[in-house]
Amino acid sequence: MGRFTVWTASACLLITTSAGLRAQQVSPELKGKIDAAVKQVMDKTGVPSATLGVVQGGRVVYTAGYGQARLAPPLAAAAGMHYPIGSISKQFTATCLLLLAEDGKLTLDDPVSKWYPELTRANEVTLRNLLTHTSGYQDYAPQDYTIPAWMKPIKPLDLVHVWAEKPLDFDPGTKWQYSNTNFVLAALIVEKASGVPYWEFLSTRVLHPVGLSGALNLDTERDKVEPQGYMQNALAPVRPAILEAPGWYYGDASLAMPVADLLQWDISVIDRTLLKPASYEAFETDMKLKDGTATGYGLGVSVIVRDGRRVITHSGEVGGFVAQNTVFPDDKVAIAVLTNQEASSAAGAIARRWLHWYWLDRAQRLRLRLLPRQRRR
Repeated sequence: MGRFTVWTASACLLITTSAGLRAQQVSPELKGKIDAAVKQVMDKTGVPSATLGVVQGGRVVYTAGYGQARLAPPLAAAAGMHYPIGSISKQFTATCLLLLAEDGKLTLDDPVSKWYPELTRANEVTLRNLLTHTSGYQDYAPQDYTIPAWMKPIKPLDLVHVWAEKPLDFDPGTKWQYSNTNFVLAALIVEKASGVPYWEFLSTRVLHPVGLSGALNLDTERDKVEPQGYMQNALAPVRPAILEAPGWYYGDASLAMPVADLLQWDISVIDRTLLKPASYEAFETDMKLKDGTATGYGLGVSVIVRDGRRVITHSGEVGGFVAQNTVFPDDKVAIAVLTNQEASSAAGAIARRWLHWYWLDRAQRLRLRLLPRQRRR
């Protein structure tokens, strides 16, 4: 039965390219490799669908949908569909706090006690610690699957009081440990510092100015998400998964959007159009622990230098969905992949294959330009 499900997903592979984007800006050879790679990954992983988008030269050059957004009744995936992006949402919350810092409402080195003095060692934990996962607050969601508690709605403040009133896992700034609790707390601080609800601030100061008109709030607009998320146990067939109830991913994984919207966000990061230069420097700076150890993480994003090029990247997962977003800001290149099966490696595998071919193609073009021209006889 499991093999049948995988075969069905690949046999029904459909490709839908956005009409408003000129796919021919990607070379036919590279497009063929992208389509073949996606099919191979979908065959191997059994993921029902994927949407993919590419930025080159600082603009969107290609978006496409592959496979089935819903298996029954069948619904072909399309690039314009809204897929949850999971923890890629964290960089949007970090941006909210950076904007508030620019407004003079706070600084990243303010202690959490300024807003929530009741939390554990709140006078020692800073906003920067929250955004870089160096706070010591325990992660309320270390699993990559949905647990029964997440099926019931929760108030974000109640969640924070449960998990951020526990003893710290380590002294602030001495270790790096991924914790979703950090970003729920960060979103609540956005509310307190701005005086408006988190989603209102996010929409008016981040999403709308950047042009992300298709972004959805999973707490209140999940009925607009067209794809069905799926899960699979061992070799059993894929079956529908359930998104976490409202409140659980407040500020840390609360966004869904079409892949082109995510790429538009990437372009704003490449071009540095929303924040001041100093804010982008903070956003992209590798956080150092107190002993000088590099964490490889900035403010809500992983930051890497690969072959001399800066890379800003993050993955994301919520119930039934996995996403991958990778930006090479110095090269004005980005790729985003959104999929609809939890705990699947498909999104990362597709992104890695495209990046591999892109850099090979780039290196080949560079070599051709450097070849000496033949002298005319």
